Amino acid sequence: MQSNLWDDLWINCQLFTMEHDLSFIKNAAIAVKEGKIAWLGAVSDLPGSPESLAAIIHDVKEKCITPGLIDCHTHLVYAGNRYHEFALRLQGASYETIAQAGGGIQFTVAKTRAASDEELFFQSIKRAEALVKEGVTTLEIKSGYGLDLASELKMLRVAKRIGEVLPVDVTLTFLGAHALPPEYKNKPDEYIELVCHEILPVLAAENLVDAVDIFCERIAFDLAQAERVFKTAKEFNLKIKCHAEQLSDSGAAQLAAQYGAVSVDHLEFLSEDGVMALAKANTVAVLLPGAFYFLREEKLPPIDLLRQYKVPMAIATDCNPGTSPVTSLLLMLNMACTLFKLTPEEALLGVTKHAAQALGLEKTCGTLAVGKVADFVVWDVEHPMELVYNIGLNPMISVIKNGKQS
Repeated sequence: MQSNLWDDLWINCQLFTMEHDLSFIKNAAIAVKEGKIAWLGAVSDLPGSPESLAAIIHDVKEKCITPGLIDCHTHLVYAGNRYHEFALRLQGASYETIAQAGGGIQFTVAKTRAASDEELFFQSIKRAEALVKEGVTTLEIKSGYGLDLASELKMLRVAKRIGEVLPVDVTLTFLGAHALPPEYKNKPDEYIELVCHEILPVLAAENLVDAVDIFCERIAFDLAQAERVFKTAKEFNLKIKCHAEQLSDSGAAQLAAQYGAVSVDHLEFLSEDGVMALAKANTVAVLLPGAFYFLREEKLPPIDLLRQYKVPMAIATDCNPGTSPVTSLLLMLNMACTLFKLTPEEALLGVTKHAAQALGLEKTCGTLAVGKVADFVVWDVEHPMELVYNIGLNPMISVIKNGKQS
């Protein structure tokens, strides 16, 4: 008896591949073989009857299928919370005022350092589970609440473990240059030396880092310090990301682009020169509407300039305890449109195709195409724009991760 051509075949779906805009295929089918997409197209174009082609047939009954969603910027591994700062902010305290008074990142650093591996894992996995339940199949997790070797190792090991336990690929970003730890107060250059020459080599040796990030801002690190981090990342053949132009136009985005950054993130104060630098380097602009909303910012990222220069725009939760305690990427779709005035198509591409590019993973995920990893989601909607339109509704039916339905 001849074996089937494919392992699984999903039929009678409305397929949105995101390859070119939303790229809609009506009455479609998508086939999987050994965890990869083996075929997709109209059901009428199948090279035989479904039963003769695949061992398992899934009738989607006209529901929509999209690529698995990608959250390309999170800080979701941390201990404790900062609800008390939320109250202060409502009374008028600024992000900078809270940070300079010893709150902000430093508060979370103390909690995270004190937490055991198990405590940190069980607090953090709840946030990851919330994202997975909304169709997230790839997730970036940053360190940066340890700020010493032992604690940064602990954070990244927990992040890696989350990817081993849940049906989600986790990419690991070292954000040791997130803030100055208390023991290095007023000694930023010495701390950057520690980051580059003592912490990063250990993380790389343990295969706990895919990318390196830095918070380049007047309350964090300057351009010279950022350049030292970027040069070190290059020495280890690691991808580069950057928190840039969130509170001021520092030129960090241009510097990161010069070093071939896969993404620069936040960007409310990004200049036209910065936009041009991103376009030239094909660097993704990651927009974070959750932080913009939570901080009640008024300065919008330069969306029109990003469009004009054809800079790809990604959307992410920025899940973190202080400025974006968000565990819903679907909510970010709506906020990206209502707050940043993106189109629904731009928002959807921002959590699929462009989010994959922001992690350097565009060759394997983010769109549906033959040969790519079989990560996709079945939704109980007539059109993916419903994912952008609805607030508080999760219409996910099932997630297919590496070709397996979960």
